[in-house]
Amino acid sequence: MSFLQSCLAMLPILWIIFALTVLKLPGHKACLGALAVAVVLALSTWKMPPVDCATSALEGFASALWPIILVIIAAIFTYNLVLKTGGMEVIKGLLTGVSSDKRILILLVGWCFGGFLEGMAGFGTAIAIPASMLVGLGMDPVQACIVCMLANAFPTAFGSVGIPTVTLAGVTGLEALPLSFTTVVEMVPFMILIPFFMVAAGGGGVKALKGVLGITLASGVSFVVPELIVSRYLGPELTVIVGCIVSLLCTILLARGRKNVPVPAEYDMGASAAAPLKTSPAPQMKPLVACLPFLLIFALLLLTSKLVPPVNSFLSAFKSTFSISTAASAGTTTFSWLNTPGVLIFLAAIVGGLVQKASPRLMLDTLLATLKQMTKTIITIMSVLAVAKIMTYSGMISDIAALFVTLTGRFYPFVAPAIAAIGAFVTGSGTNTEVLLGRLQTEAAAAIGASSYWLAAANSVGAGIGKIVSPQCIATAVAAVGISGQDSAVLKKILPWVAVLLVLASLVIGFSQLPL
Repeated sequence: MSFLQSCLAMLPILWIIFALTVLKLPGHKACLGALAVAVVLALSTWKMPPVDCATSALEGFASALWPIILVIIAAIFTYNLVLKTGGMEVIKGLLTGVSSDKRILILLVGWCFGGFLEGMAGFGTAIAIPASMLVGLGMDPVQACIVCMLANAFPTAFGSVGIPTVTLAGVTGLEALPLSFTTVVEMVPFMILIPFFMVAAGGGGVKALKGVLGITLASGVSFVVPELIVSRYLGPELTVIVGCIVSLLCTILLARGRKNVPVPAEYDMGASAAAPLKTSPAPQMKPLVACLPFLLIFALLLLTSKLVPPVNSFLSAFKSTFSISTAASAGTTTFSWLNTPGVLIFLAAIVGGLVQKASPRLMLDTLLATLKQMTKTIITIMSVLAVAKIMTYSGMISDIAALFVTLTGRFYPFVAPAIAAIGAFVTGSGTNTEVLLGRLQTEAAAAIGASSYWLAAANSVGAGIGKIVSPQCIATAVAAVGISGQDSAVLKKILPWVAVLLVLASLVIGFSQLPL
């Protein structure tokens, strides 16, 4: 590995950033360009056989379609259908009944409900569903994207019932229980800060925090304290799920205690707002019926998760495993046909839609409209997953990471989160970043005498930060709120927040591992 070669490995990533921020290209065009750059580099500089390159891209396409794109389409279809039936107006009334304050709704929907969806399902649901709901409540689409992307950063490590952290433990050989606890310990300051960042980002600046400092602090603390307890004694599977439920209850209680506090006009979301899709005349729908699709999503994801082993084991048996990429370092790709969030969300949407008296024709029209809405997002996600597979199997990612280790030496802990963030930026996945870089982090820790648990956990922290700015995540967000093609606008708004989080993570992790 040469220094020049390692620098060249950064080109697909640098191209995406340049294309989105400077050229302001739509996400799908930027990512198609990155795919072209990755292919040329893999074939020329890394001497990847053309067949390996083609099959690696094919594996990326397949992994994008199932389960990621399936989940996103299902989530957005659910929201659009509830919007069409008029159920969203009822849900809006329920939420504004707790509080019409935009800042508190950001905490309830983006932070608490979003955290729950990440803990149960992951794969984009934690951004797509809360963001679309906030827009339905009348929030600016770009702001809705930003707050839900920020909310998703740190629950990612324990998403899909703890899969990323369980995977990290398996890759590194570390024990899951202390690894889970160490990860939450590293995340404590960020889990408290993020609700403040969300309120400021969604409310138009720091001034939005005036009058809601207490409830914002409580929302963060009540999330992370249960996480510390659960991760210490039970492990990664329930960490985020318990944390977000406790936070939701505390936030609702505190919000109800503020019923007599006047809401400033600029934050009052009690008035009806235009929706991204045309709705039917609001029917006299009972609250339970209006919420049914989302309640069914909750119930189905819970009943089929690892928390209910018999059901989970039975449904998980319906899967197929293929070897798609012919690259020497490639493994197999498994497709779960029934026990995957996308299938379950579609089922919940159809059953809920029928109860809400949606006709088959309305469902079909809504699905077709959703697919049309998602076209650019599908291209974006398929392209970026192909880039991720090519960069991984050709050795580009490992060369980037090795360069950082060589250049920084004993100061490596300061850049450990940045390396993970780069991995997550490319893959768009916390789990894939753990597989890709988890072992490198522990090997680097051993080489410089740092804590293996601390640097493995740093991989999760960095991955969560990098994931929220990944093209895949941005594409999911903009599609959910009906502004496909405005990826550059969202990236421009989210980058300063990501930069602050990454600097803070580097300082926290780096200084804690400096030799005394």
